[in-house]
Amino acid sequence: RVKAVAEDIGLGDKLETEAGLLSHGQKQWLEIGMLLMQEPELLMLDEPIAGMSARERDLTAELLQRICQNRAVIVIEHDMDFVKKIAHKVTVMHQGKILAEGPMDQVQADPKVIDVYLGH
Repeated sequence: RVKAVAEDIGLGDKLETEAGLLSHGQKQWLEIGMLLMQEPELLMLDEPIAGMSARERDLTAELLQRICQNRAVIVIEHDMDFVKKIAHKVTVMHQGKILAEGPMDQVQADPKVIDVYLGH
C-alpha cells in the first residue's frame, strides 16, 4: 500500500529518501500521502501550495484532481489561479461569513465579491 500511495503522490522514486531531503513541494505531497494512507472520505487542506514553485503548484493541482475522484477534498486557498484548476465549487468567505458560493465564474462575477475583494 505504501508503494501505491507513493506512486499516487508522485514520490514513488523517493521511497528511500529521508523526508528532510525532499523539496518543499515533495514534503507537502508526503503529508498528503500520509493522510491518504488512512483512506479518508474527506481531506481538508489549508493552503497546500504555500511556498511551492510554479511547477510544484501544477503538479499539486494534478494530484488533487486525481485524489478527489473517490473522496471529498476541501481546500482553503488564496491563489485563485490554483483554485480555478481544481475546484468544482467555490465558497468565498469574508469576516467569517459566506459571501458567495458556486462555480468559479459565477463567484468571480458576484457583485458582493467584487466589492469586498476589489473595492469597486
